[in-house]
Amino acid sequence: QVQLVESGGGLVQAGGSLRLSCTASGRTANNYPMGWFRQAPGKEREFVAAISWMGGNTYYADSVKGRFTISRDNAKNTVYLQMNSLKPEDTAVYYCASPSQRNIAGTYSYTGTYDYWGMGTQVTVSS
Repeated sequence: QVQLVESGGGLVQAGGSLRLSCTASGRTANNYPMGWFRQAPGKEREFVAAISWMGGNTYYADSVKGRFTISRDNAKNTVYLQMNSLKPEDTAVYYCASPSQRNIAGTYSYTGTYDYWGMGTQVTVSS
């Protein structure tokens, strides 16, 4: 079983920055890709970013490309999401997720690809 715990959410003004963290336990997450998703009230959960298990490949939703950066520290079993130039439309609960298989090429943006999810952390961007 894998436990994922997100942290770093909060309230920030538009144009500001936040860094989210997701720490995994119960399994060595180093050998698995990781993803970030978000869900705003009344909307479906949507893909934000993903990173390969070695960190060499990163993927982003068009809506966050150029503003968000996903990274990982395998020594700490932690994945990060640096969010810059935040907009009110970025307001959502942010979830990290991990699949149970290593090769998710082509499917990294689908919620069904991921088997383990954290409880989420709230990000609120005020205008």
